[in-house]
Amino acid sequence: CADSQQVVLAVGRRLHASSRGFLLTVSDVLGLGQKLPYRSKRSLLVPPMIVTENQRAPFPRIIGRSHVISAQKVGNQIFRLTGPGADQDPKGLFTIDIDTGDVSVSRSLDREAIDSYLLEVSTTDFAGNLIEGPTSLVITVIDQNDNRPIFKETRYTGEVLEGSPTGTTVMTMTAFDADDPGTDNAVLRYNIVRQSPDKPSPNMFYIDAERGDIVTVISPTLLDRETLPTTTYELEIVAKDMAGSEVGLTGTATATITITDKNDHAPEFTHPLFEAHVFEGSTGVVVNLTVDDRDDPATGAWRAIYSIISGDPMQSFEIQTNPDNNEGMLSVVKPLDYEATMFHTLYIKVENEDPLVPDVGYGPSSTATVRVTVEDINEGPVFFPDPLIVTRMENIPVGSVVASLNATDPDTLEIQSIRYAVLQDPAGWLSVSPVKGTVNTSASLDRESPYVHDNKYTAVFTATDNGNPPATGTGTLIIYLEDYNDNAPYVVPSVARVCEDAHDMNVAIVGGWDKDLAPNAAPFKIELGKQPGLDKTWKVTRVNSTHSQIMLLHSLKKANYQLPLLITDSGVPPLSNNTEVKVQVCICKKNKMHCSSAHSHRDSLLVLLATLLLVLLCL
Repeated sequence: CADSQQVVLAVGRRLHASSRGFLLTVSDVLGLGQKLPYRSKRSLLVPPMIVTENQRAPFPRIIGRSHVISAQKVGNQIFRLTGPGADQDPKGLFTIDIDTGDVSVSRSLDREAIDSYLLEVSTTDFAGNLIEGPTSLVITVIDQNDNRPIFKETRYTGEVLEGSPTGTTVMTMTAFDADDPGTDNAVLRYNIVRQSPDKPSPNMFYIDAERGDIVTVISPTLLDRETLPTTTYELEIVAKDMAGSEVGLTGTATATITITDKNDHAPEFTHPLFEAHVFEGSTGVVVNLTVDDRDDPATGAWRAIYSIISGDPMQSFEIQTNPDNNEGMLSVVKPLDYEATMFHTLYIKVENEDPLVPDVGYGPSSTATVRVTVEDINEGPVFFPDPLIVTRMENIPVGSVVASLNATDPDTLEIQSIRYAVLQDPAGWLSVSPVKGTVNTSASLDRESPYVHDNKYTAVFTATDNGNPPATGTGTLIIYLEDYNDNAPYVVPSVARVCEDAHDMNVAIVGGWDKDLAPNAAPFKIELGKQPGLDKTWKVTRVNSTHSQIMLLHSLKKANYQLPLLITDSGVPPLSNNTEVKVQVCICKKNKMHCSSAHSHRDSLLVLLATLLLVLLCL
C-alpha cells in the first residue's frame, strides 16, 4: 500500500510539473528517461491506481484518471480500457470514460479473491485506429480487516510427561488469517483465556503470544499425575489479529493436554503372605496374587511381571499376569506329590514392564511369600516297569507262568493292599493271581493267531488299592512269542499243467509254504507219494530251498491226474504233509495248451516258458 501511495505521489508531482508548462510523456512519468516514438509523445500517461476492498454503494466510483492531456490532443481521440476486470473475466469491474479517461470501479471488490488487476489503456480514433498505447494500468486492491483468524481444527491434543521441567513445550497452536500479511490485519497474537480445571493453579500453562507455543509453568514437583485432580486439562485459546489490539478480530480453539505417566511408583503386594491349597496330582491356578500400582493402567509403568525368586527347584510352579486386573496367577504346572513334600514356600517378586525412574526403586513390599499346602488324595497303584516285556515260547503248557506283575501304592504314608485283575486279554489266554500278581496261561499261546502282531501279544492289567475311595492303576504286559514248529507245510499251487508229449513242455513248478518261521519252515523237501508206480510216470526234482519241479516222464493222454506229494519242513522235529496236486495233461500245439478240464485255461507256451525261466533264474 505504501509503495502504491509513493507511486501516486510521484505521478502527481510529474503531473504538477506538466501543468506548469512542461510536456511529460509516459516515459517521463515512469522515470524511464527515454524518448518514445512520435505517436507516444502526445499525452497518454497512465499512473497506477488503488481501490479499497468492500466499498459500499453508490457505484460506479471514479478511482483515478488514466492520463495527462497534452496541448496536442486532437478532438477525435477516445479512450479504451482492456484486460481482466474490463472486457475479460471478471468482466465489468472497471470502466473508462471515453472522453476524459476517468477510470471507475463498478462494484465492491474482495482483496482475498483478487488483490490486483493488470489492464491496458489506449486511445483510438472513432474508426478504431490505434493512436496511442496500449499502456499498462495496475489497480491494487487495498486490504481491510474483514477476515478473522481461523484455526485448522477446533480441538487440538497434546501431552506432557509428568515431572517435566518448567518451560517444557507441550504443543504449538497455529491460526491463519486471510488478510494481507503485509499489514497488521494478519498479525496474530495468542492468549489463554480459560483453563479447566483451574487446580492446583489457574496458570499451569503459558502460550507464547507470537509463536503460539504452549509451555508448562507449573513446577515439576506439582506436575505429578498421581496427585493432580485430573490427568487432562482443557485450555481455551484465542488468536486475535491487528497484533492483538482491542479492535482486532478473534478466532478460538480448544487445546486438550494430557499429563502422561512415567514409572515413578513401584508395584506393591497387598499382603506379605498368600496361602494356597492344592490336591496332589492336579495342575492349574492355585492362587491370585494382588498388587497395587499408582501408575497409569494403560502403560507398561503399571503392568506387572511376576517371578519366583526361590522355593521352586523342580520348576513345578508358574506365574502369569492377568491383563485385566494385573493380578499374578500362580499355577501348578507339574503335579505335586504329597508323600514327597507336604508344603512349598515360594518367594515371589513383582516388577513393571517399564523400568522405574532412576530415583525410585523396588522396596520390601514388591516381594511376597506364598505358602502352598499339598492335600493328600488316594492315588492309584503304579506298575513298574510299564510296560513289562517278557519272551515265551508259543504252545507252552496251559498254566505256565508268564510273568509276575509289580505294582506299588504311592500313598506310602498309609498301609494299603493291592489286588490285580485282567483288563484286556484279546485272545483270552491269560489269568492273574489277584494277590500275588502272577500271570499264567489259561489257554495255549499261538504265535500264528490274528491277535499277535509282529510276534507280540499285548495284555493290560489293573491294580486296585483298598483306599476310600479305591484307586486303580493300569499296566501293560507285552509277550514276545518264540516260534514252535506246530504248522505242517503245504504245496502251492494246487493245480499244475504239463504237455502230453514228454518231449514238449512236460515240466511244472510247485513250491512249499509254512506258517512257521525259520528254522521251522524252509528248506522244504517235496517228493512223490508212496503209491507204487508213480516214479515210472512222474519225477520230482528240487529246484531250490522252497520250490521243486514235476516232470512227465512219458506221454500221457489229455486228462486230469491227481498226483500225491509229500512235503516236509526243516523243523525239529520236522512236520510233513501229504497233499495232492491236480496235474492237467494238455495238448500243446502252436504255443497253445488245450487242457481237458472245465476249469482249464488256454495259456501260451511262451508265457509258461518265460515264467519257468524267471523262477529258475531267481532261485
